[in-house]
Amino acid sequence: MASQISLQVNGETRTCPAQSQLPELLELLGYNPRLVAVEYNGEILHHQFWHETEVQPGDRLEVVTIVGGG
Repeated sequence: MASQISLQVNGETRTCPAQSQLPELLELLGYNPRLVAVEYNGEILHHQFWHETEVQPGDRLEVVTIVGGG
């Protein structure tokens, strides 16, 4: 099994360790998992499913930072 996989994050090819769960990947990429929304392969992924989502080679993620303000 490969130790690194490639996937798309916000349109850019990125690599991460194989068998990474979504929260680990977000932290690796510098995001605070509490402050982002994630579209996973074209579907909004509810936060409750993040810990059971293991990213796979070729996955497509769109990560949007939540910004407060008025």
